[in-house]
Amino acid sequence: MAVHPTGGRADTVGLGRRVVLSAFDGDTASLSVDRAPRPVARRGRVVVRVEAAGISYAEVQLLRGLHPFPPKLPAVPGYDLVGEVVEVGPGVEGWAPGDRVAAMPRSGAWQEYVEVRASILAAVPRGVDAARAVALVCNGVTAYQMAHRSAALRPGQVAFVQGATGGVGSVLTTLLVHHGVRVIGSASPARHDTVRALGAEPVDYRGDVGAAVRALAPGGVDAVFDHIGGASVSVGWGLLARGGTLVSFDSSVDGFRSGQWFRPHVPVLRKVLGWTVARALGLTGGRTAKTYYVKPGDRFREDLAKLFALVDEGVLDPVVHARYPLERADEAVRALIGGGIVGKLVLVP
Repeated sequence: MAVHPTGGRADTVGLGRRVVLSAFDGDTASLSVDRAPRPVARRGRVVVRVEAAGISYAEVQLLRGLHPFPPKLPAVPGYDLVGEVVEVGPGVEGWAPGDRVAAMPRSGAWQEYVEVRASILAAVPRGVDAARAVALVCNGVTAYQMAHRSAALRPGQVAFVQGATGGVGSVLTTLLVHHGVRVIGSASPARHDTVRALGAEPVDYRGDVGAAVRALAPGGVDAVFDHIGGASVSVGWGLLARGGTLVSFDSSVDGFRSGQWFRPHVPVLRKVLGWTVARALGLTGGRTAKTYYVKPGDRFREDLAKLFALVDEGVLDPVVHARYPLERADEAVRALIGGGIVGKLVLVP
């Protein structure tokens, strides 16, 4: 990607580098890097100097024109970030310049400086590496809340995690194993040793996943965590033991056309609605189906703090697969699409 030829350091001339998305065409050539004036903090907002920003399938969906909440173009992608507050706007309480924070603005994180609402900020300890910290912001809180709030699993129960070595799956598997839950995790055969190292039992995601999981857990599993959607959700529902919970937290966008913003998610929503009605009628043996979407707020701050405490205790070690500068954001997205990623991909401005 080409950088606009404006010279000088961003922090001395009031400019900052940013990644810009110009079209929803699925082509990483639609990503470029330029410089823009550093934002000014408006009422209720702060300006953050970004230390690390996450790369996720949300950006892949956005690039393909298939994210359910698209920004107006041109736009700066980037779902989550870790950084330092450099300016506080009028009316902001509890935050000051120099504070280290995390945020999920859902867009805008892929730049050196970003203005965000103070209400979505969470504190980040000084001693945690920024890239490892951002691996816990969206992915980590998603994993924690699905394990302990959505499914509320107990020690001794059994869970099946789709994509056990991914950004969410690796954290989720670690948390569940630490909690005393037996975990079966899907991955490619090349990643089975990684699954075992996380304390889980691997199955090949490319084969008959349902049969493989049933062979390991003939009585069914107490929870299924699915990020694929479509037919995968139905397979997961069929694996549940009585009283079990299926949590769907994303849907694959493969095979859909650009501009079909909500279409990839509709089949899962219909299935979950149908199972919810059936449960209310007493027809599911106590089985429950839920969708999950991470949100900022008090619970987000509380659960992120718990994750950082687990890092400090040595229980959790967020995996950063690779770090890229802003100028290589296109390469990072292609790497994510290509698969084989263990842990989190991160942009470091």
